[in-house]
Amino acid sequence: MKFVDEFRDRGLGRVLAGEIAEAVEPGRHVKVMEVCGGHTHSIYKYGVDDLLPENVELVHGPGCPVCVIPMGRVDDAIALAHHPGVIFTCFGDMIRVPGSNGSLLEAKAAGADIRIVYSPLDALRIAKADPEREVVFFAIGFETTAPSTALTLLRARQEGVKNFSCFCNHVTIVPPLRALLESPDLRLDGFVGPGHVATVVGARPFEFIPDDYGKPVVVSGFEPVDILQSVLMVLRQLSDGRCAVENQYKRVVPYDGNGAALKAMTEVFALRPHFEWRGLGFISQSGLRISDAFADLDAELRFEVPGVRVADPKACQCGEVLKGVIRPWECKVFGTACTPERPIGTCMVSSEGACAAYYNYGRFARDREVV
Repeated sequence: MKFVDEFRDRGLGRVLAGEIAEAVEPGRHVKVMEVCGGHTHSIYKYGVDDLLPENVELVHGPGCPVCVIPMGRVDDAIALAHHPGVIFTCFGDMIRVPGSNGSLLEAKAAGADIRIVYSPLDALRIAKADPEREVVFFAIGFETTAPSTALTLLRARQEGVKNFSCFCNHVTIVPPLRALLESPDLRLDGFVGPGHVATVVGARPFEFIPDDYGKPVVVSGFEPVDILQSVLMVLRQLSDGRCAVENQYKRVVPYDGNGAALKAMTEVFALRPHFEWRGLGFISQSGLRISDAFADLDAELRFEVPGVRVADPKACQCGEVLKGVIRPWECKVFGTACTPERPIGTCMVSSEGACAAYYNYGRFARDREVV
């Protein structure tokens, strides 16, 4: 299959691993952050980390949208779902994310009408099919999924659907990266950039990383050969003394992004002055809200929500995991009190969560290494 099998070629992967070993400077330890949770899962699913020399370390970043949702916003979602006459819709990842007093799945078991959808258009179809009920869509994700929400709101306005609204939790990728680079806790040498976000925003927004912080960035695809090639490109920049944004994922990512998607987002969304991230605190200009022009489709204005900030459980170290300060297995509840079946933190729930990746693909290998 074109653009899949060749990017999982074992022989090519070994060749790239050899070139990586030659590219890294002897005696230097290089730490590269893969921003996207999709990269983290590919790295451990395909054993990419086992092909790297010991002095090249990959650390995970905050690029999992489900993982960064704070507990207070989950509580708000549950409150919306319990409003009389509301059909609450969300992606499957969100239904098991714990709030301060249970999850959406538990709210559904208690009688709330909560339905899993695969796109916001599914939620809009439910609203059109049942005009006597209010349908709320839990909008979540980085710039990757924000255009689909924007286009759905545009269609709802165009078709005059009055019983549809969105609970907007979209976030943007640049502010948290800047916050990480400003953090004294983490030393990074370069970044494997998020390919999915870049399909929408392009590679250009990441130019602040080499310009302001002197770190190379390579926007990467998600197959094992993609990731290995991207790591090699980062190492070659470091070896040459260069810092730039390079686009390894050219087969999908235009350097300047998707103009139509960006236009729809600009029309429908506005930046929030502050938005809370799990484990990272409040980050300025990092969240999106529904713009004033579409305020009638904003669930936070249509319904009352608690809007209370809730502290993370003390046992959970999702914040440190999201910042790459610790590995998932270094969390004191990883694999014991916190598992995919009974998660304490969001990183163990999401299909892009770092803890879920380690648990599913790296747990037993890590156990052997510790023993």
